[in-house]
Amino acid sequence: MAYFDMPFDQLVAYKPARNEPPDFDSFWQKTLVETRSHPLNPQFIPIENELITVDSFDVTFNGFDGQPIKGWFSLPANRQGQLPCIIEYIGYGGGRGFPIDWLVWPSAGYAHFVMDSRGQGSSWRKGDTPDIGGGAGPAVPGFMTQGILNPETYYFRRLFIDAVRAVETASSHPAVDPTRLAVTGGSQGGGIALAVASLVPEISVLMSDVPFLCHYSRAMEITDAYPYQEIVAFCKTHRDKVDTVMNTLAYFDGLNFAARIKARALLSVGLLDDVCPPSTVFAAYNHLPGEKDIRIYRFNRHEGGENFQTIEKLKYIRSLWR
Repeated sequence: MAYFDMPFDQLVAYKPARNEPPDFDSFWQKTLVETRSHPLNPQFIPIENELITVDSFDVTFNGFDGQPIKGWFSLPANRQGQLPCIIEYIGYGGGRGFPIDWLVWPSAGYAHFVMDSRGQGSSWRKGDTPDIGGGAGPAVPGFMTQGILNPETYYFRRLFIDAVRAVETASSHPAVDPTRLAVTGGSQGGGIALAVASLVPEISVLMSDVPFLCHYSRAMEITDAYPYQEIVAFCKTHRDKVDTVMNTLAYFDGLNFAARIKARALLSVGLLDDVCPPSTVFAAYNHLPGEKDIRIYRFNRHEGGENFQTIEKLKYIRSLWR
């Protein structure tokens, strides 16, 4: 596959106008207030992981509307004092899997929390969290159009708020230093991390790889790859609902979250990525107002940097939290 998006010099400067609803901030603050009316009730249950260098905990906490969400929490077995914590979100269709799937960060000396994605976790890694009460209105198979005709019922409202509560859960553990919190993830996980870094001012570091859920309008027009094609298929059938769909998506667009982020940020992009086109990633990156950097993988698709990028993130976080 050849480059299909903008020429490189246009990509790095691409900063499109944002379609931001006038009540964007109040919508999310109202949602947070409603969710925080329910107790967080974090539970960390130690489990036997068959490892000697990492301690693992099976976590349950109350997410959106007080609904139970699962996760894994991991700590270096040999630790002293409170540790910085990396909160991680998962790519589209994946679940939390097993604790042994998440050894990089605790092996590097950090606390690590990975959140299960409600209703997902059956496409490529198993999950354990149902989406209670999901599925409002007609939808294309997948998650991108569930409840899409109203921001209040859209699937990603529930998922983003779960992700905020995951930060609150991780920071409640006595082994975690609540002044040193980072969020990370790739693809859908990268898009969730963008939203959380905007909604939780205590986040000091954002590491978002090949982020999904950014600049929906452009992605829908220039790629025929899924999952964006789920939305296209919905609009193809519901021709009279296109404006309603785009209005809903504006509340969940990474561009609008990026513009509010104060955390230091490291992003990554694959210039051959047809799942999350590079222009959508640069659009989010260029709206970040604070200290930031990006790693560019010229000949990679949606896999991005893979472990090359993992090493970059380890170096990056070490430079900030020596």
